Amino acid sequence: MLRRDFIKVIIGAATVSPSLAYAQQPPKPVIGFLSNASSSLYQTRLGAFRQGLKEVGYVEGQNVAIEYRWAEG
Repeated sequence: MLRRDFIKVIIGAATVSPSLAYAQQPPKPVIGFLSNASSSLYQTRLGAFRQGLKEVGYVEGQNVAIEYRWAEG
């Protein structure tokens, strides 16, 4: 293999590999939280919920997403 061909292969692999690594990441799980009350009533409970998730390895915004929906009464 000629030196130029070898350099082309190395450069091609370097430019393709980051996009392949990004494409192969698993999707982030989403947790839905529904309530007929207002969000102010659930602040302490949500803190405990997030702490429980953190204890098993899930951190909101990093490896899990939480969607909140409040009916506000």
